[in-house]
Amino acid sequence: MGGEYHWVLLGVVLFAFFLAQIVPAARARMRGSVVMALLSLVGLLFCALMLQRGMEGRGGNVAYRWIHFTAQMLLSAAIINLIGVFVFRVLLAQLHLEPPPILRDAIVGVAYIAIALALLSRHNVDLSGIVATSAVVTAVIGFSLQDTLGNIMGGMALQMERSIAVNDWIRVNDVEGIVREIRWRQTSIETRNWDTIVIPNSQLMKTQVTVLGRRRGKPKLHRMWVRFNVDFRSTPTRVMEIVLAALRSEAIPGVASDPPPDCILMSFEDSYASYATRYWLTDFAQDEPTSSEVRTRIFFALQRAGIHLSIPAESIFLTMKGRARKAAKQELDVQRRISALKSASIFQPLTDEEHRELADRLSLARFARGEALTRQGNDAHYLYIVVSGEAEMYVSVGTDTRRVTTLRGGDCFGELGLMLGEPRQATVMALEDVTCYRLDKDAFLQILQRRPEIAEGMSHLLTDRKLRLDAIREGLTQSAMHQRVASTQQVLLNRIRTFFTLR
Repeated sequence: MGGEYHWVLLGVVLFAFFLAQIVPAARARMRGSVVMALLSLVGLLFCALMLQRGMEGRGGNVAYRWIHFTAQMLLSAAIINLIGVFVFRVLLAQLHLEPPPILRDAIVGVAYIAIALALLSRHNVDLSGIVATSAVVTAVIGFSLQDTLGNIMGGMALQMERSIAVNDWIRVNDVEGIVREIRWRQTSIETRNWDTIVIPNSQLMKTQVTVLGRRRGKPKLHRMWVRFNVDFRSTPTRVMEIVLAALRSEAIPGVASDPPPDCILMSFEDSYASYATRYWLTDFAQDEPTSSEVRTRIFFALQRAGIHLSIPAESIFLTMKGRARKAAKQELDVQRRISALKSASIFQPLTDEEHRELADRLSLARFARGEALTRQGNDAHYLYIVVSGEAEMYVSVGTDTRRVTTLRGGDCFGELGLMLGEPRQATVMALEDVTCYRLDKDAFLQILQRRPEIAEGMSHLLTDRKLRLDAIREGLTQSAMHQRVASTQQVLLNRIRTFFTLR
């Protein structure tokens, strides 16, 4: 048995006990190593008995050699297992290196083969004959087990390339779940229904696999979509504003705060507008429960705002169109327009009849939040009267942008363009949904031609607006503005008369 054998055996047992304490996951492998070492002891004791009784000769030599080889191989395998656990589970773990399990098994397998060949050589076995025979056997096995070998090679490729890993959420065709283990032949996926689906590795290599939420250096998040429909009576900006406020105000379990949820208008259908809320899921196992909570938040937020979810519908409206009803409806609309005109200072010199005449020429214009009502330098076609909402006016001076004022209900802009034909002097952007009335030059022309004296009063208002813009662009002081008033007013009055061909 050799004088050092008992020390090797004792070392194997103690080292296995030590590794079992620091690597609990490898305890089963350590028990196997100890069992192999003890079986090696039994084999060597049996060899010793054969030597004592002289059974190694007269045909017993072959049996003795193979038992002795098997005992040494078992002890060597036990030592290789211990070294493998120490190197891969302890040493490399301290260096934060984690080779794929298949690579670890392959290295250990190569070590087994190397030790087996070395021991066979020590027992005077002709290795060249074994190699030649094994080549033929390998070819036959490879041809008959090509599908199995394909699965094995696929498993090796998956782990070596780290295409997918254990605990990744993946989608393969219509299967979606978490990867629980990747073995030599197959990969096991656990679905949200707690079903385990076993997919051959060769199939994974041949089909498209989506790894959910994987981004380099980023936390795992998966974007989810929740769709809902609202009828056309509610503006898109209001719907989206209400939904975003509901989803972002309070945290929702399973919904990431960064990036925050958003809401978009998807399409216009026959009887409703289609919206979608998109959020980032943090717990992939709770996809539908989280979407259910998001839908609940949306439902109650819209209900509080008086907005009801819509479904595909077709409606037939029957209206009794009597003359009295039609006249009352038209008169109500005219009064709204007249009220808007009277709220604008530029139209205050007009009479009630002239207000009514212009009211018939007003057209309604609506703008969404963030939309430009006018842009500096563009051709001017309309004067605008703000009915509701807020907009900001600013001018660009070189590369600098300077704020002029905030426009609200009753304010108007575009007077210089309407009265002088000048390009837009400023840009106006909607801070929220804005509703305006707009008026073109032709609608105002007839009134000015009948009453040219109105032009003088309007020139005062235009002078004030123009000097305010010049003060912002040129940095004028109050005294400088006062000095320019008279000359500017006369210039503007002459330009109004020329533009409208007044005498």
